[in-house]
Amino acid sequence: MFFHSAQSGSCRRVEGFLAQVLQRRRNHGTFKLYRVDSQERPDLVERFGVDTMPTLVVVVGKSVRAKLSKPRGCRDIESFLAPWLN
Repeated sequence: MFFHSAQSGSCRRVEGFLAQVLQRRRNHGTFKLYRVDSQERPDLVERFGVDTMPTLVVVVGKSVRAKLSKPRGCRDIESFLAPWLN
């Protein structure tokens, strides 16, 4: 899940980094990426304990497996998602 704010420049930048990382990986189609706008879904922001935008949350089954707030670039995102990407 990608928690973001539509008004935030850093969120738009991180969304671009995320797209680059996923395009380079073979299995990017084996999972779903959900984009959650914090203004539209404050219930999900609260439910997942997100207090900073942008934040990436990996959910497997019904449990949160990992959370990354304010990734700085492709390397941060790639290392964070490494256990789930090939």
